[in-house]
Amino acid sequence: ISAGSSLLDRTSMGRCGDISSSPDTVGVCVYQYPMPRMHTKEEIMANVAKICDVVRGTKVGLPGMDLIVFPEYSSHGIMYDKDEMFANATTVPGPETDMFCAVCKEQKVWGVFSLTGEQHEEHPKKHPYNTLILIDDKGEIVQKYRKILPWCPIEGWYPGNKTYVCDGPKGIKISLIVCDDGNYPEIWRDCATKGAELVVRCQGYMYPSKEQQVMVAKCMAWMNNIYVAVANAAGNDGVYSYFGHSAIVGFDGRSLGECGEETDGFQYAQCSIHAIRDARENDQSQNHMFKLLHRGYNGVYNSGDGDKGHCECPFDFYKTWVMAPEKAQAQVEAITRKTIGVPCCPVNGIPAPDEMLMQTKTLEHSLPDLT
Repeated sequence: ISAGSSLLDRTSMGRCGDISSSPDTVGVCVYQYPMPRMHTKEEIMANVAKICDVVRGTKVGLPGMDLIVFPEYSSHGIMYDKDEMFANATTVPGPETDMFCAVCKEQKVWGVFSLTGEQHEEHPKKHPYNTLILIDDKGEIVQKYRKILPWCPIEGWYPGNKTYVCDGPKGIKISLIVCDDGNYPEIWRDCATKGAELVVRCQGYMYPSKEQQVMVAKCMAWMNNIYVAVANAAGNDGVYSYFGHSAIVGFDGRSLGECGEETDGFQYAQCSIHAIRDARENDQSQNHMFKLLHRGYNGVYNSGDGDKGHCECPFDFYKTWVMAPEKAQAQVEAITRKTIGVPCCPVNGIPAPDEMLMQTKTLEHSLPDLT
């Protein structure tokens, strides 16, 4: 009985194993593209054409596929040379998005694609953004997301500052995040409370943090009552080894399908729209978003203080962060460090701590005395 109940729960949430989808289910494919290594625009456009061919071929094999997701860096690779990174930074719309839009319209499928990078508004004065785009089955860009939390100290992307939610295939609500974004619970909760039902996390994640990243996707799905689709890179680009394990996770934190470490592998699952909306409306003990903003409603109601529980934020750090961000920064520096560099492990492009302190003292001495 227990095994049968578990199977029933899983299939009512979503299912993996078929190539179809239905009016209630969104067919989601996460494609484990090999991490490319390129240096020129010509190489990039040839790779974009290859990705478009992957969309065509995968749609043949998965006729129910509504959405295909590619990893971070899959279009441009990682440009380890700064001059190459600036020279190959693109625009939205641009030549890459033109090809992606055309193939989505041709195949009548939605797609999530990576652009590393997108030119900053002050290009080339400032560093590019790490950008994802969601394209609908009519070939229109319906969401553009810029990575909020670049993977410092290695990545040099200029940070974005906002998450988005939009209607996806069959009306499912979709948010996009990128790789290291997912290590911060705040971004998942921000997407979920804006209404996201499916959070797509495109990754270019490498060893040694495989176990942690597999765990994060499941935990965040569970804690936010959301579907999670992770498309991660695989292979080796001469600098890093990428662990794959692209996955689709149900809103109860259990995997619907997960790849191994193979290149050009994919997983496919059907995500039920009715099931997640029913759970959010009717579940009680694990309805985390509802309970967060109706804290202690049982005790509050039975104490005669209304039927809404408590909704004010009880967390001092978040209050400080919103009202006085510099104070919150200083609070974190007091328990970590004050400089972006560390003396024991210097990273190219990051100033050493003594250099930073010298710059700070110079700045302090140059300020006028207003006392």
